[in-house]
Amino acid sequence: MGIGMCWLSESPRWILLRAIQGKGNMQDLKENAILCLRRLRGPVYQDCAPAEVDEMLAELSFVGEEKEGSISELFRGKCLKALIIGTGLVLFQQITGQPSVLYYAASIFQSAGFSAASDATRVSILLGVLKLIMTGLAVLVIDRLGRRPLLLGGVSGIVVSLFLLGSYYLFLDNLWIVAVIALLLYVGSYQVSFGPIGWLMISEVFPLRLRGRGLSIAVLVNFGANALVTFAFSPLKELLGAAILFYVFGVIAVISLGFIFFVVPETKGLTLEEIEATCL
Repeated sequence: MGIGMCWLSESPRWILLRAIQGKGNMQDLKENAILCLRRLRGPVYQDCAPAEVDEMLAELSFVGEEKEGSISELFRGKCLKALIIGTGLVLFQQITGQPSVLYYAASIFQSAGFSAASDATRVSILLGVLKLIMTGLAVLVIDRLGRRPLLLGGVSGIVVSLFLLGSYYLFLDNLWIVAVIALLLYVGSYQVSFGPIGWLMISEVFPLRLRGRGLSIAVLVNFGANALVTFAFSPLKELLGAAILFYVFGVIAVISLGFIFFVVPETKGLTLEEIEATCL
């Protein structure tokens, strides 16, 4: 990843913001932004890049004139709505059980007869390939279908899989195929919804002047929730049992569906400036 970042293009908006703030020669930075935009969009975009850079420059002018946003501004107005959307998505990404369900993969497949070390390796490969395929599918269709349909469809699959897992550990323990299907459904549904889209949307919803601070808080919430679910999993399993714990995750997933439906906007086809103007 570190080596790959050597070829990573800078953000055209960040370059233009530096130009507006007087942190370099305006013309040189503008030409650099055009080159970066062409590189990001591909050869078919060669002729359109200068016009879009001019539009970006005009829209960013008022941002560059203001001082850097403070943390307290994130809790007011449009920034607060963006913070709720961003942190809500990454919070539900974790507290719907993502760290915990995969911990059960080995025992679920063992109950299905995959008990040898070589079988465990094959199972890990199977899950890895499924993750890769479903994430690739999400990448291919996300700009056609939109963020909300994938989130709603994927999280609905997560709800079904969690209730199936709970039922398996409660009264369907002789039907190992139910657990295997539920596990694969969970992994596939997560990889087309919360997995990629949570990270994508936190990069889209925050206003430019506070995007760095907003992203930092969202990532902190994400890893904090991951740690919470990870450390709480064993005590909760001892207290409630695996079946009830999966049902609890299922109820949280239902709540997350409501959050997506009522709070999360559709950002498909919108520029960052249009998202700030129309979605927040």
